[in-house]
Amino acid sequence: VHLVESGGGLVQAGDSLRLSCAASGSTFSINAMGWYRQVIGKQREWVAAITNGGATTNYADSVKGRFTISRDNAKNTMYLQMNSLKPEDTAVYYCNADEGPLSVISWGQGTQVTVSS
Repeated sequence: VHLVESGGGLVQAGDSLRLSCAASGSTFSINAMGWYRQVIGKQREWVAAITNGGATTNYADSVKGRFTISRDNAKNTMYLQMNSLKPEDTAVYYCNADEGPLSVISWGQGTQVTVSS
């Protein structure tokens, strides 16, 4: 599976952004999908996850109540709606997909989100 993120940018604190993650290839084999973020010099941090049908979602405490993960399987696209953004949300955001019975993980190239105070 090939993943491509988009939607990042420079915004002010309190603004909103919606990230997209478009999947191509063997999309029928995708199980769960998720969003991670990484600041240079720090470990990649899990942000949110969603199951195949979208029935179950989970969030890191740091984004709970502000971010919403969703997916449109007909469009092979996952989204991350980010509201009430804070400067500490600044990072490169990556999407990943868990594929097949062996749970092979694929990653996108990342999209930069910068929140100014």
